[in-house]
Order: sequence, then C-alpha cells, then structure tokens
Amino acid sequence: MSLWQEFFRDPVIFFSFTGLAIVIGMCVFYAIYFYVKMVKAEKRSQ
Repeated sequence: MSLWQEFFRDPVIFFSFTGLAIVIGMCVFYAIYFYVKMVKAEKRSQ
C-alpha cells in the first residue's frame, strides 16, 4: 500500500497532518504579520 493511499484511508494520520499544517500555517502568518507591523512602526518613528 502506498503512503498516499494510507494517508487518506487512516483518519488518525489525516487529521494529525491536517492539524499540523494548520498550526504551521498560523505560525507563518503571524511571523509575517508581526514583521510587517514592526517594519511599519520603525518607518513611522523615524
């Protein structure tokens, strides 16, 4: 059985990796969000 079929057949693996992808996506979003806010605040204070 291939890994791709196992991923969609087993709900534990599917929901684990889906949750992990959501958490990593949120981390990336907030890292970019705070970086942009920091750059804008630095420009405004100068």
